[in-house]
Amino acid sequence: MEGKRVLITGGNSGIGIVTARELASQGAEVVLACRDSEKTAEALKVINAEAGIPAVNLPVELANLQSIRDLAANFLDRYDRLDVLINNAGLFPPRQRMTDDGFEMQFGVNHLAPFLLTNLLLDCLKASAPSRIVTVSSMLHKKGNIDFDAIRGYEKYNSQEAYNSSKLCNVLFAVELAKQLEGTGVTSNVLHPGAVATDIVRDVPWLLRKIIGLIFISPEKGAQTNIMLASDPSLEGVTGKYYDQCEPAEYSSQADDEALRKKLWDLSAELTGL
Repeated sequence: MEGKRVLITGGNSGIGIVTARELASQGAEVVLACRDSEKTAEALKVINAEAGIPAVNLPVELANLQSIRDLAANFLDRYDRLDVLINNAGLFPPRQRMTDDGFEMQFGVNHLAPFLLTNLLLDCLKASAPSRIVTVSSMLHKKGNIDFDAIRGYEKYNSQEAYNSSKLCNVLFAVELAKQLEGTGVTSNVLHPGAVATDIVRDVPWLLRKIIGLIFISPEKGAQTNIMLASDPSLEGVTGKYYDQCEPAEYSSQADDEALRKKLWDLSAELTGL
């Protein structure tokens, strides 16, 4: 990864910090996109303990579309190339919450945020080709269905259904992006990291968190697919694929529905003002 620049959202905890630390130790210049916080400052210390080039953080609030625009502008003002974009950040609130722009939180942060950020950085990624876009989804996308009437909030909120839906959006987005980027030298792949014990479950009850900690895999194991898709030389030309814990796998048949992919893309572009 020497000579490569990587931008990663959610790189201050969970599989994100492991991914950032490993890529930095391989020689990459790592740029985090996280809230400016004590947690992020501590994460930078961990990452930079093994980094050849010091990692930095460009602050962002992913529940705010203007903040994402500001992040992209900040990045493009500082840097002239981007080799790998890792859309890693995600959340799973047990109770319904809304973004600053009035979207259901999981749809807004898990899908609209990476959709907007990726599109704002596409020209830079194309100019840096061969380059890669890696999007973290979940195997639970296979249980998801997109309720287009619920993007501004569910009448009866079910956190698991909202999560599954947002992760299906990730897969539809990544597959559609791969189609649109054919011939540009920019690849788009999507992954399930495994059932990982990370901060995404920080809002669930204490006892459930303890159980999850016992049965789920470690962030170190969960980060391996991120790291592979970002760095493996043999995957340079591979695009539009779904990986489950480092192995190629089948994604939901819904992602093969061109009309559904286009509907989600066009709606997302409208909602984010692209």
